[in-house]
Amino acid sequence: MSIYKLKSSFQALLRPLVGRLAGMGVTANQVTLIAATVSVAIGALLVLNPEPALFALVPIWMALRMAFNAVDGMLAREHGQKSALGGYLNEITDVVSDAALYLPFALIAPFSLPWLFAIIFLATLTEFAGVLGVAHGKGRNYEGPMGKSDRALLFGALGALVAVFGVLPAWTWHIQPMTCVLLVWTVVNRIRAGLVEA
Repeated sequence: MSIYKLKSSFQALLRPLVGRLAGMGVTANQVTLIAATVSVAIGALLVLNPEPALFALVPIWMALRMAFNAVDGMLAREHGQKSALGGYLNEITDVVSDAALYLPFALIAPFSLPWLFAIIFLATLTEFAGVLGVAHGKGRNYEGPMGKSDRALLFGALGALVAVFGVLPAWTWHIQPMTCVLLVWTVVNRIRAGLVEA
């Protein structure tokens, strides 16, 4: 189970807005690049100035970023903007954005840089495993339990905790290895789904 399963309901809410954006000439690639730029800017800000209050930006932006991701996909699929370049931008900017938003947590105890690197690497691997379905002539796989939407919820919640309390409780250290296990599980699930389709 993954939060991704709720995507269709989320898209239905955004569809009127997407229609207006398409009418204004906004493109899917523009939305993708704006979302990536904001993600990297927030990540850089938090690395350079890891004030606890600034981590409130993470849950706010994670929610908005999910909307941006839905909007660019709908513009591409439903308004004739699908392109090879868009496919590359979508996958690459997602991985870059994730890394930028996760990395600042390495500065917040009890989290640490080695664990965050492991999470970023495994998160990248989940996306790679998902897109390989397309490379082999099948559909992209979005199986969980720790897909992009689930990670957004997790790190958004962690950002809110830091913003409210100024620190993370000592027990949250365990979230790091648990997240790694769930990410490995996600990779396996996506490979299995791809093989079933094949």
